[in-house]
Amino acid sequence: MGSSPRVVDFVTDFLRLQGVRHVFGVGGANIEDLYDALHLAQDGPLGVVAKHEFSAAAMADGYHRASQRVPVIVSTSGAGAMNLVPGIAELRASCVPAVVLVGQPSAALDGRGSFQETSGLAGSIDAVRLFGELAVSCVRVDEPEAITDALPRAFAAATDPASPGPAVLLLPKDVQQAVLPAWAPPRPVAPAAPPLSAPAVRARAAGLLRDAARRPGGVVVIAGEGVARADARPRLAALVRRLSAGAAGVTGAASFAEAAGVTGAVGAAGGVGVAVVPDAKDVFAPRDPHHLGIAGPIGPAAVQEALERASAVLLAGTRLPQMADGGPRDRLKAVPVVSLDPREPFLDAHGELIRLTGPLAAELDLLSAALGPADDDARPAPVVRPTPPAPPPPPDAPLDMRTAALLVSAALPEGTTVVADAGNTGAVALHHIDVPPGGRFVAALGMGGMGHGFGAGIGAAFATGRRTCVVAGDGAFFMHGMEVHTAVEHRLPVTFVVFNNNAHGMCATRERLFFSGDYSYNLFRPARIGDGAAALFPGLAAVTVRTAGELTAALGRAHATPAPALICVDVDPTEMPPFRPFLQHALRAGAGRPAREGAVPG
Repeated sequence: MGSSPRVVDFVTDFLRLQGVRHVFGVGGANIEDLYDALHLAQDGPLGVVAKHEFSAAAMADGYHRASQRVPVIVSTSGAGAMNLVPGIAELRASCVPAVVLVGQPSAALDGRGSFQETSGLAGSIDAVRLFGELAVSCVRVDEPEAITDALPRAFAAATDPASPGPAVLLLPKDVQQAVLPAWAPPRPVAPAAPPLSAPAVRARAAGLLRDAARRPGGVVVIAGEGVARADARPRLAALVRRLSAGAAGVTGAASFAEAAGVTGAVGAAGGVGVAVVPDAKDVFAPRDPHHLGIAGPIGPAAVQEALERASAVLLAGTRLPQMADGGPRDRLKAVPVVSLDPREPFLDAHGELIRLTGPLAAELDLLSAALGPADDDARPAPVVRPTPPAPPPPPDAPLDMRTAALLVSAALPEGTTVVADAGNTGAVALHHIDVPPGGRFVAALGMGGMGHGFGAGIGAAFATGRRTCVVAGDGAFFMHGMEVHTAVEHRLPVTFVVFNNNAHGMCATRERLFFSGDYSYNLFRPARIGDGAAALFPGLAAVTVRTAGELTAALGRAHATPAPALICVDVDPTEMPPFRPFLQHALRAGAGRPAREGAVPG
């Protein structure tokens, strides 16, 4: 840094002291000074240039979900800033903290019709109002000295546990270039921790859950993304074991599954079962005898049935959004609910709601302790009987989405982050791709934007340095698949698996099921994605596979190197995804049995 530090030099120094290692964005005239400062800084963050601003925001999303670190996004003004809108909306809807630095034309030109002006003057778009609606905080920095207060405040706003999300700073170009005559070394900002809940409230929650676990229907736990963000998976498992140990009449988890006719240790005699929301399928072990499955319309009917019978429900790290409830809200009006989350759950008015709003990991520990020792605490834990893996298909077997997903799952190295994109492909990945030990599962369900997975997978790879596997459809690839170039540019260990059915598959399925079915706007001319990517990106291992043997071999080659790879899997656009509303409608209408799927609705 020179003897006359600029505002952008302060920003870079602050990011370095904050522990920021990567800055995701796209360059341009009104943000180039920040990139210059990143280049000049010693041990400063790496500037990662994406191909599109939406993907830069998606990189930040995957970066945080894989590492829990607060990411930073940068963008120039005008169309660059507008391209951020859907990405920031996803961060806000999914409560992902991020700091977003958006360049603006020089303040001296405000109200004069300058190129890409968004000052709100003279009839121009008002960027403060626009991003203020999307972000948890939006501040325009009009004076150079204000950056020393505004930047720490942005980090604090982004990481507020009651409402985490993206915080935006608008930085006019002349403010970025201005020299700060004197400033103290910036101090890192630690996320604020909410206070723990009152002991009396916790005792009431413990008593309610203990009693409900002994009654018919037992307790159903719905675990969400907040458990992963708090690194609280072991604490959740310990709470479930303690609550189950205190349930009267429990003789073994398997007996509940058999008596209730569902998977999971909850049934007519009581007990505890755990469902996970779709974007948190990795927060509870799927082979645990208490595991029920995925909650919501993507999940099996067994979860809904367990909720219908429950004597109480515990929400851990989730607000129970629509994609996680599958329709139990009317039922929950009459069922006591305990919520472990600083945020208020999405529940209608009902009989009893007990909220524990402190840090999730601490609240889980304290709630476990409040349950007290149980007489049968020393009873051995139920034996987990692993489901034997299905025999692999013959090498020459043709591929459908389910078979391909199972083969992808079987080939994942330990510690892999799995990123599922939107649509039919996402539903298949949620059901049939398990998370390997030490890995994470990422799915963006806030806005559900197609193509999010390409950026998110790259961000996750930057965060962990380990293999990331992105599973996306051809529609998602055509939206943001050129981000593969960023993985090639940085030689990141990302395997992109593209299910190519030459369609917007979920839209085509809806046309077929819910409308006349004699037309489609969503079936496309064939595209050779694997061959095209191989030609477009020299050095990228890109292939198209059509059989089980070819896919297994391609996955083995991809995972054996630290480089990116793309595998295109040709599949049938008429294959039914494991999405319960589709399956139920198909059965009612006699449209055919669910294609090779096990999640048959009850």
